[in-house]
Amino acid sequence: MKFAYLMNTYPQPSQSFIRREIHALERQGFDVLRLATRRFDDPLVDPANEDERQRTEYILRQGMGKLVMTFLRRCGANPSGAWTAFKLAMTLARNGGGNPARPLAYLLEAGYVAQRCIDGGARHLHCHFGTNAPAIAMLAHALGGPVFSFTVHGPEEFDRPEALSLGLKINRAAFAVGVSEFGRSQLYRWAGFSDWPKLKVVHCGIEPTRFPATKPFPARSPLRVVSIGRFAEQKGQMILIHAFARLRDTHPDMHLTLVGDGPMRADIERAIGQAGIGPMITLTGWLDETGVNDELANSHALIMPSFAEGLPVVTMEAMASGRPVISTYIAGIPELVTSECGWLVPAGDADALADALIALNDLSVDEMRAMGERCRTRAMARHNVDIEAAKLADHIRAVVD
Repeated sequence: MKFAYLMNTYPQPSQSFIRREIHALERQGFDVLRLATRRFDDPLVDPANEDERQRTEYILRQGMGKLVMTFLRRCGANPSGAWTAFKLAMTLARNGGGNPARPLAYLLEAGYVAQRCIDGGARHLHCHFGTNAPAIAMLAHALGGPVFSFTVHGPEEFDRPEALSLGLKINRAAFAVGVSEFGRSQLYRWAGFSDWPKLKVVHCGIEPTRFPATKPFPARSPLRVVSIGRFAEQKGQMILIHAFARLRDTHPDMHLTLVGDGPMRADIERAIGQAGIGPMITLTGWLDETGVNDELANSHALIMPSFAEGLPVVTMEAMASGRPVISTYIAGIPELVTSECGWLVPAGDADALADALIALNDLSVDEMRAMGERCRTRAMARHNVDIEAAKLADHIRAVVD
């Protein structure tokens, strides 16, 4: 069976989970058409992402003339559907603050998506994130395109569900997916009760072949931890800087590696300098999967101080590598990280993060290794990408058949 994926900007460095899901579906015999509104034009350090970029069709690169002509073609083929799509676009505009410019642009994009799916024989359209992509998919369906579904990750969708018309998208979709039970619970909040049966859980997945065994632990001293993610407010790296500042005098040999980049990099660098903890922290920038794996191998644990999340893929990857986790008690994280696998602390609590680091530091290498094995077992059982992709495929088959 052939179906399409629609994303807003793809692929980005933080979207390896989408790539893995698509590849898992292709291993199961599906033919996947990749569509995205925009091309990510920054360098991609991971060759696998660059390959995805070459395989993706970009809607806005088709040019305004082609988008207008394709939209008019769909209107002529399905006038009643075009009227429905226009009314839906106006509803999106009202819910989003009243400006119709963006929803009207979605209409043009939807016309292309609908026609491309029809011409390409795609019988279903699946989106990631609850923002632009499912809005376009909803309009494309009204214009005669295939039925659609979408996966909501959070936290952005949960910050402004009404402005995003999340309930409307769920109502018009064949089904909607949360990446955790917590994520589905947030969809319950904005879906009509009659739409609750549409709400599914499909975890983001990891490829077990990338984690054939627990990575050997580095030497016991000094303690090394790694944090991986975009440098943005919701990821909480600044609280991690405060935690290490509290450990500067008592545990000066502890070391933190921050992998990633983003709008808060300058603020983070400034805070490190002001706290006088430069020797304790290394910033690497974005790394490819090999680089991330190397940093995990050189660390005793992953630390994720996030304020808002869905369910971080890097957490399951670290656990599959056999590393304990220190994270925050938010969103879907407690569904994966238990007391047998690490520590969960209140979000925003620098003292609690520092205490968890001290508790980790007090463990022997054998105790860390045993905790890491429990992490690996749990991650492999819950996040095998082939098993999770098969769940998504079953949901798609059910609505297409």
